Amino acid sequence: MWQYIIRRIAISIVILFGVAFIIYCLIQAMPGDYVSKITTGKKNVTPEMIARLNHLLGLDKGLFEGFFSWCGQVLRGNFGESFFYFKPVTEILGEKMVMSFTLALPVFVLELLIAVPLGIISATKPYTTVDYTVTTFAFIGLSLPTFFFATILKRVFAYGLGWLPPSYIIDQSLTGSASFFNRVENYILPVTCLLIVGVGGYMRYARTNMMDVLNADYIRTARAKGLSERTVIYKHAFRNTLIPIVTMIGGAIPGLFAGAMITENLFGFPGIGWTGYQALQNGDIPLIMAFNVILAALTLLGTLLADISYALVDPRVRLS
Repeated sequence: MWQYIIRRIAISIVILFGVAFIIYCLIQAMPGDYVSKITTGKKNVTPEMIARLNHLLGLDKGLFEGFFSWCGQVLRGNFGESFFYFKPVTEILGEKMVMSFTLALPVFVLELLIAVPLGIISATKPYTTVDYTVTTFAFIGLSLPTFFFATILKRVFAYGLGWLPPSYIIDQSLTGSASFFNRVENYILPVTCLLIVGVGGYMRYARTNMMDVLNADYIRTARAKGLSERTVIYKHAFRNTLIPIVTMIGGAIPGLFAGAMITENLFGFPGIGWTGYQALQNGDIPLIMAFNVILAALTLLGTLLADISYALVDPRVRLS
């Protein structure tokens, strides 16, 4: 097990290095940069001043020189300073990731609590009214574009009924329970949007895998022995559907910290997705690099945890 983990970590480091280089190349190929954005249209800005600013920000370096210079800083624990916020990138990401995590965690928990039971119920009653209802609900969620559904929620519940704020607005004058409920109501619309759009995929995943397991020979044997249907489904069948569910959970780990760029921007939620979008608009290279590299690292970590969990869930699986 430990040899497998060490080998996977070593491979992940190589992959992360390659991903970081590709991201850096793409950023350098983007039209426009931070200096041109802040100097365009400004009077009394000379070419010498622009060159000096590019030098101070390290934007005058070549592709390889700039990348390896950035890598050297990262190895010392320094992701640089944001061009736009004038603050260390690690400080910004720490604040914004906490915001995104508080949004993504309840969505993730609710998705599992809703999707897995409904998927099992749908699989145990195939081609019935219950199955068609659950499947229809799942396909509606899968078919709704995030930006479209978010716009409908804002139009109905924020601008139409006036029940909820259209964007993230905190009333600093409130205290105690009033302040708590003020913060909670800012989460309702984005959580609802992400939940409805995301739960359908998990639901279909759980249904498909449960149906495959229910058709296995050992399930027919368990039923032939006279075991109750509840025991067959929730003790024997469900355990063997955990491996693909563990895969889902491992793949969802990065999403807990990476934020939801479209949803956060539509609802003005100041998470890491919203910050990453602002960084792209402003040409904030240190922030863009740190955001994407950390996301890639979390993806690799989630995949590793999912693979290790296989052996814990199913004793037949061995890592060698």
